Amino acid sequence: MFTKLPESEGAALGVRLSGKITTEMEEELINVCNQVIEEHNTIDFLVHLDEHARWGVKAGIEDLKWALTHIKNIGKVAIVADSQFYKWYVALNQPFAKMVGIQEEYFKPDAIDEAWAWVKG
Repeated sequence: MFTKLPESEGAALGVRLSGKITTEMEEELINVCNQVIEEHNTIDFLVHLDEHARWGVKAGIEDLKWALTHIKNIGKVAIVADSQFYKWYVALNQPFAKMVGIQEEYFKPDAIDEAWAWVKG
């Protein structure tokens, strides 16, 4: 499931993901993202993942397709999770994201206020 976080404002969109993300949920999330881009021509993400967050195959493919077609609109991505996997993922992905103009950072859940400040700054 995904929940839009109340701190979201302007081009900064925060979502909390938990459990399995289905194709229907992914489509709903994509619609929210498209609205932000329509209004601001850019989007900065804070993605808070709980320990059970995962994507179904079709939802993951849709997420990747959306990201690739909107890569020029993505400015920052803050991944908030208590997971060594996501910490390593961000560290490995940062150089590639930077090549296409995306800033990406990892934050632990207790640093979510810092993550919001970074995304909005």
